[in-house]
Amino acid sequence: MAFGSFDRKSSSQPMAEINMVPLIDVALVLLVIFIVTAPLLTNVVKLDLPKATSTADIQKPEKVEFAIDATGALFWKGERITREEAVERFAAEGAKRPQPEVYLRADQNVPYRYVAETLADASKAGLSKVAFVSEPER
Repeated sequence: MAFGSFDRKSSSQPMAEINMVPLIDVALVLLVIFIVTAPLLTNVVKLDLPKATSTADIQKPEKVEFAIDATGALFWKGERITREEAVERFAAEGAKRPQPEVYLRADQNVPYRYVAETLADASKAGLSKVAFVSEPER
């Protein structure tokens, strides 16, 4: 196999042979790799596992609606309460499992201090799921 020959007689004819040795080498290497890795993929430990049936224990957490109006008054599920009562109720709800979700509705004109106090009280009671409720703009 000569790519650049100094012989002018054979230079006009195209080369008509294909070297098969590199192709066979690659095929044999791939075959060896397949033979070595195939047993590793099918190695299974046979176990006799016990049979059991169960139902999913999905408990939806309670929903606590907490509201603060424009004057700073606190409402627990529509009932007007004081901050001390809110702290007690947050502590009682924080001890429940699963923990309830607190939906906080605050008037847009309420001072931020009331919202921050409410969030701090809920956090101290261990409640971590607090959502702010708002109305979409129309």
